[in-house]
Amino acid sequence: MMNWNTLQWVLLLASAGQIQSLGKLCFTVLEEQEAGVKIGSLSRNYSAPYQLRDETYIRVDENTGDLFIKERIDRETLCPTHQDGDCTFPNTALVGPNFDLVAITIAVDDINDNAPFFERNGIHIRIPEDASNGTGFPLDDQARDKDTGNNGLIHYHLKGSNGFFGIKQDGYELELVVQRELDRETQENHFLVLVAVDGGSVPLSATANLIVTVTDVDDNCPEFDADSPIAATVEGLGIKGAAVAQLKATDKDLTQNARITFSFSRQISDRAKTLFHVDGHTGLISLAVDVQVDSSEKHMLKVLANSPLCPPAQTQVTIDIKPLASPEPTIKIRFVAEHKNQVIVLQENEPPTVLALLEIQDTSSDKGSLSLEADSMPFSLKPQAGSYLLSTSKPLDFEMCREYDVTVVIYDPHGTRLRGRKVIKVVVEDVNDNAPKFDQTRYEKDVKENNTAGMFLLKVQATDADTDQFGKVKYRLANRGPFSIHEETGVISVAESLDREQQEAYTLTVLARDGGDPAQEGFALVFVNVLDLNDNPPAFSTPHFYFFVSESLPRLYQVGQIPVSDADDGDNGRIMDVRILNEKVPFAIDLAEGSLRSTDEVDREKQDRYELLVVAVDGGRPALSTTVKITIFVEDVNDNQPHVLLPSSNLSCLTISPATQAGSIITKIYAIDEDSGMNSDITYQIVASEPALQSPFQIDQHSGNITLVQSLSGEDYGMHHLFVVVRDGGKPDPLQTTVWVNLLVNETLEKCQVSAVPEYLPATLPPPKSLPVKDCRGDSNAWLVLLCGLGMMVISGGVLLVLAVGFIKHKHTKRKVKKKDTWETGNLCELNPLNL
Repeated sequence: MMNWNTLQWVLLLASAGQIQSLGKLCFTVLEEQEAGVKIGSLSRNYSAPYQLRDETYIRVDENTGDLFIKERIDRETLCPTHQDGDCTFPNTALVGPNFDLVAITIAVDDINDNAPFFERNGIHIRIPEDASNGTGFPLDDQARDKDTGNNGLIHYHLKGSNGFFGIKQDGYELELVVQRELDRETQENHFLVLVAVDGGSVPLSATANLIVTVTDVDDNCPEFDADSPIAATVEGLGIKGAAVAQLKATDKDLTQNARITFSFSRQISDRAKTLFHVDGHTGLISLAVDVQVDSSEKHMLKVLANSPLCPPAQTQVTIDIKPLASPEPTIKIRFVAEHKNQVIVLQENEPPTVLALLEIQDTSSDKGSLSLEADSMPFSLKPQAGSYLLSTSKPLDFEMCREYDVTVVIYDPHGTRLRGRKVIKVVVEDVNDNAPKFDQTRYEKDVKENNTAGMFLLKVQATDADTDQFGKVKYRLANRGPFSIHEETGVISVAESLDREQQEAYTLTVLARDGGDPAQEGFALVFVNVLDLNDNPPAFSTPHFYFFVSESLPRLYQVGQIPVSDADDGDNGRIMDVRILNEKVPFAIDLAEGSLRSTDEVDREKQDRYELLVVAVDGGRPALSTTVKITIFVEDVNDNQPHVLLPSSNLSCLTISPATQAGSIITKIYAIDEDSGMNSDITYQIVASEPALQSPFQIDQHSGNITLVQSLSGEDYGMHHLFVVVRDGGKPDPLQTTVWVNLLVNETLEKCQVSAVPEYLPATLPPPKSLPVKDCRGDSNAWLVLLCGLGMMVISGGVLLVLAVGFIKHKHTKRKVKKKDTWETGNLCELNPLNL
C-alpha cells in the first residue's frame, strides 16, 4: 500500500508538471445512501494499484479499483447554494504503477428527503366584503423545499374554505381567489388550511393556517332594535331634562360606516316639539321644559335614525302625560298583640286572637273601605266603630307556616277602584308541641358474633318539627345491654363482643328526647340478630367414656351412646362426622344413632380392654373438631375350659411308699383357666377310681392336692387309677376337663409305667360338690345364730385335731418315703383332655 509520504511526493511532482494526467472520470451517486454502497470502478480504465487523494465521502479499493460510499451524503448540506443545479465535488485518483493522476467528479443526485415548509405557521390576509367573485389576492408567504427538480416543485390547495375561496397558481405566483360572495356581518373571519405538496414520487407536504379577515364596507343601514320602547308615561309633575324613553338603533357596519344620528320627524306637533327633546347621538328622549298638566295628554312622536348614504329608519313612540294626582289614603295600625319593629309576634296554637286595630287615613272627603286579599287566610278583618279589627280566624301552626304577609287593601267608597294597600307581617312563634319522630319505628340489623368492642352497628335518626331548642334531639337507650348510643348523632355501637351461644337476639328501645320543658319523647325499636360464627368445637357429654361389654357380644351390638353437640348454629353447629382414629379396632361409630357399635368379635383372653380416640367434626368453614377418649372393658364369659398342666398326660405315673403316713399330700394337680373371676375358679373332684373299692386317696376340691386319707395296707399294693374331673366356676353351666391320675403303691424303686388307662368311663359325671353353708344372717331368730356359732366351733376343733395328728405321723415317716415320693415320667405322653 502506498504510504502518505509517497502520496505527498507524487502530488508534489504532479504540481511541478512532471507527472501527466491521464484523463477525467465522472460518477453519479444518490444522496442519503448507506456507507459501503458501490458507485463505480476505476479498473475499467486503469490498472492497479489505486489511491484517492481525498476519502472524505468515498473510498477506493486499492486492488480492484471499486469506489464505495464511505459515509452518508446529504446533497442539501453538501451544496446548500446549488439547490436548482447540479451538485458535484471533485477528487483525484493515483492509478497504475507510475502513479498517474486521474481527475474524478462525483455528481450527487437528489431524492425527495425534504418536505416543504412555511416560514410562518400563520398567514393573514384582509379582503373587503364587496370583493367580486374571481378576484385574486396575492399570497407572498409561500412554502419552500430544499430538494431539486420535481422533488422541490410545490403545488398548493386549500382545506376548509367551504367554497368561499380557491387557489390559483401560475409558476411561482400564488393567489387566493374569491369564489363566493362575502358578508362581513355574517362571517368576519375565515379559517383555512393552506396545503403545500411537493412533486416527489412519494410526495411530502406541509400546512399553514390561512386566516382571511373580511373587512367592512358601508353596505348596511340603521335599524331600530326590537326592544326599543314604543310607549312611555310622564307621571304628574315633570322636571326639565327628565328621561322619558331611551331609543335603540344599530348599524351592522363598523366604525364610521355604523355611525347613527337621531332626530324628530317634521310631522310631529308643535306642542310635542316644545315638550320633548331627542339626543342626536344617544337617542334619549327627555323633557325639554318643566311639565305640569291638569288633564292627561297623549303625544305621538316619530323619531328618525339617520346614516350616510342610507334612507333614515323610522319608529313611533306614544307618550302619555298624567296630571298630578291627590295623596293616596294610608292605613294606621294600632297593635294589640305583641309586636317587634312593626311585626306581630304570636305563639302557635293560640285560639283566635285580635292582632291590631286598623284605621283609614284619607284627606279626601270620600273615605273608602278596608278588606283582606283572598290569600290572607287564616285571618279576618271586621269593622268596629269606624275602624277594623284584624284577628286570627283559627290557631296558627308554626310547623305549617312560620310567617304570614297579611295584605290589607283600600277600595274607593264604591268598591270598584283600588286606592292603596298595606302588608302586615305576622310571625308565628314556636312552642314545644311536637315529639321527636324516627324515620323508622322499627330497625333490624344483623351482626356477627365475636365482634370487636365499639363496632358501629347502625344509625337511627329522629326529627322534631319544632325549632331551636325544642327541635334539638338527644338519644338514649332504655335497655342498654352490650350496646351504646351517641346522644347527638344516634350512632349505635356494640360496646362489647357478642356471643350468640349466650344470646342470639336483642331488642333495643331507642328514645329520642327534645329540648323542651317539659320535654317530649319518641321511641323506636331496634332488633339485633347475632349471626353465628364457628367459634365452638363439638362437645362430648364427658371427656372420657367408659363402657363394659361382654366378650360374647354380637356384631353391630350397641356398646353405648356417644352424645356430642355443638353450641353453634346451622352448618357450624351440625356434626358432620364422628369417627374412630384408631386403626383395626372392632368398633365403629353409628352417626345416625350417635352410638358406638361393635363390628367384629372380641376376645377378652386376647385383649381385655380397648382405648379408643374418637374425633367429632362440625360443618363450619374452617371446620372445628374435638377428640374424646373411650375405654371399653371386655367382660369375661365362660368360653374357656380348664387346662391341666400337671400331670401332663393320662399315662403319667407316681410311685408311693406303703409307709406313707395318712394325711400326707401325695401329689397335686395343676390346672389353669384363661377366663377370669368365677369363670376361672377351678375345683377338682375324683369321680371314679380303679380298683373300684374304697380308694385311700382323696383330692382337695380347691387346691387339687391329693391326700392319703388312711394308712396303706397290703391289699392297697398295686396301681390305683383316679379319674379326676377339673371344673371352672362358670354360671350357669361350668366347663370341665378330666385327667387320670395313676398312683403305684409299691416298696420297690422300680419305675412306674402305665401303658393304658381303664377303658370304662362313667355314664355321667356327678355334679360338683359344695361345702354346706348355713345362712347366719337371720335378724330375728337368735337360736339359729347360736346353733351356727356352735357348729362352726365344733368343725374348727375337729380340723385342728386332724392337723395335729397328721403332723406327728408325717414327721415319723418322712425319712422313709423321701426318696420314693416323686413322679415317674419315663413313659409320659401327651393326651388331649377329655371333655364331658
